[in-house]
Amino acid sequence: MHLYNTLTRRVEAFVPADPARVTLYVCGPTVYNYIHIGNARTFTVFDLLARTLKRRYPNVVYTRNITDIDDKINAAARESGVPIGAVTARFDAAFDQDMQALGLLTPDVVPYATAHIAQIISMCERLIASGHAYAAQGHVLFSVASFPAYGQLSRRDPEEMLAGARIEVAPYKRDAGDFVLWKPSDDTLPGWDSPWGRGRPGWHIECSAMAAAHLGQSIDLHGGGMDLQFPHHENEIAQSQCAHGGQVFARHWMHSGMLNLGGAKMSKSLGNTFHVHDLLQQVPAEALRYALLSGHYRQPLDWSEALIEQSVRTLDRLYGTLRDLGDVHVDAHAAPIPQAIEDALDDDLDTPKVLALIAGIAASARKAVDAPERAARKAELLGAGRTLNLLQLEPTVWFKGSIVIAPQPMASGEAMSATLAVSITEAEIEAHIAERTEAKKNRDFALADAIRKQLADEGIVLEDTPQGVRWVRKRAEPMR
Repeated sequence: MHLYNTLTRRVEAFVPADPARVTLYVCGPTVYNYIHIGNARTFTVFDLLARTLKRRYPNVVYTRNITDIDDKINAAARESGVPIGAVTARFDAAFDQDMQALGLLTPDVVPYATAHIAQIISMCERLIASGHAYAAQGHVLFSVASFPAYGQLSRRDPEEMLAGARIEVAPYKRDAGDFVLWKPSDDTLPGWDSPWGRGRPGWHIECSAMAAAHLGQSIDLHGGGMDLQFPHHENEIAQSQCAHGGQVFARHWMHSGMLNLGGAKMSKSLGNTFHVHDLLQQVPAEALRYALLSGHYRQPLDWSEALIEQSVRTLDRLYGTLRDLGDVHVDAHAAPIPQAIEDALDDDLDTPKVLALIAGIAASARKAVDAPERAARKAELLGAGRTLNLLQLEPTVWFKGSIVIAPQPMASGEAMSATLAVSITEAEIEAHIAERTEAKKNRDFALADAIRKQLADEGIVLEDTPQGVRWVRKRAEPMR
């Protein structure tokens, strides 16, 4: 398997230190709000990576943390007038629900920052003892000057790093670039006793402590969004390697590209994000997953209503193919994965190629005539889809959904919105189709045409095929 390594800036063979225990750590959410679709891209990409690795190695320990102590959480609790625990509990549960809806695996380990305070304090103590950190006015700070390799991941020069890190000017810092490992808490903030007084951890050291606690001092692969490369991941490398006697923290680094909306990076600060929680009420979850995997994970992805619409239409065609093969029995869970699909995934998770191969398999399946070939093509299609956790529903389940994307007028900029439109039920559709079939038998073509038009007005398109009548729900056209 070959993967791009952000640290070396090249695609290289992924070689775990111990093939019998492959370790993967991915930075999870800070649970103070619903996650947005850009966050979901990162988690979907690494879900795919974990699935792929688990087919290659006997034991993959996939760890994705939850940050449940952070100043953003404190601010959200103040604004809402509720306890901090109420905020974290609500959005931790919401995150889990969103991930399940998108079809993501539950990681093998889900550590919480607040459950690792002892490990965080211990790491701070080791860094102070080795001269890589210092205590000042209730704070513990990492001394960037003590780690000459600082910047190796992001490859930024010191001036650029200072400019990009939103440096807090503080009298207790020895150097402007030094970052906080521990900070004091007053009575209004959560805190724990420590050698430096009551306080709470900084964000960066949380991940270092959790990774070491569950995966070891040196891990095979660390992942996250491109926006975490600096300063978060850069700081993780510095503090982890200094705390562990210079051991390499992560041998391989992977970062997913950003989502763009209207040419601008999607971010909370710009106010141009879409919460997964809301999108799941408007768009089939599998269509969101398809859209998130439609571009190569390292490249920016332009998020738009047109992308969602195309994903829905493509899945309609693929599930339509499976519906036409409904008389062929194939165990979806046992269907073999075509080698070409595995080869594409081994080539730096080339999901655009995988989706193109799936489309080709579906085209071959539609042309298949004899029973053995139809069975073989259906098995290929199901096996190929399973690698991305697509096409695993019964076609009737996919088509019975009544969610239709209904575009609304665009707000300023490129804001996208959609509403639910309740459509005709599956049972009613089938009854109308049976009535139309009977009309055609009786050569009452006027009635048959009237039924077709009635269904079309309800957003149902009929297709007469050699296998019988098939139908699809017509999706609304995206705004241009």
